[in-house]
Amino acid sequence: MSQSLVGKIALVTGASRGIGAAIAQRLAADGAEVVLHYGNGRDEVESLAASLRDAGRKVHVVQADLAAVDGGQQLVARVAALGLPRVDILVNNAGIAVFAGLDGTTDVDFERLVSVNMRSLFQVTKGIVPVMPDGGRVINIGTAATRIAFPGITAYSASKGFVDALSLQLAAELGPRGITVNVVAPGAIDTRMSAWINEPGGKETLAQVQALPGIGKPEYVAGVVAFLAGPDGAWTTGQIVDASGGTKL
Repeated sequence: MSQSLVGKIALVTGASRGIGAAIAQRLAADGAEVVLHYGNGRDEVESLAASLRDAGRKVHVVQADLAAVDGGQQLVARVAALGLPRVDILVNNAGIAVFAGLDGTTDVDFERLVSVNMRSLFQVTKGIVPVMPDGGRVINIGTAATRIAFPGITAYSASKGFVDALSLQLAAELGPRGITVNVVAPGAIDTRMSAWINEPGGKETLAQVQALPGIGKPEYVAGVVAFLAGPDGAWTTGQIVDASGGTKL
């Protein structure tokens, strides 16, 4: 790994496991001081924090329930309470999925998707950007399912469409400050959220729709995030960077 992020402070939401944990590990390996946010996985995030500290990295842990109406505001307040001088890199990774079509999506499901995937992301970004220096980075984790149709994730895909649209608008709004705003859009990644991959027929289904063979790993997504967070990503903004292994090209 490079040391391109030495002196930078990064906040990663939903960092207790999966893609979020891989992103935090990669940014820390590249030299960043990292703030790990979690909602419920306290044991997992503390284990990750301990391993990063053992490797000589500077780490902070904050909790906030992003499903709450003011969850994003809670997180911003708790990050502020750490007394950090700034946040250079914001990775909005926290998200939930509802595996249901139109008829199967309940009002409770929909409201939770809105709270976690949309409202909290907006609140966190709104609260962190004022303490982000010029030249900072906002990286939002989206999904390839806004580019292609997948049956059975209707409302989830729509909630990520909000992320795509917001990122484009923020890229223009924050551009004068040299802040880049981009989306990384994974496909099926081997995490708890995509447990279907390891169910009977899952790998075969994946092989039929991906251009690249194999199963996507969280570290593949983390590598794209690291590029956008680092100096080589300084001239890339307002983009949706596909990290799906060429799903349904």
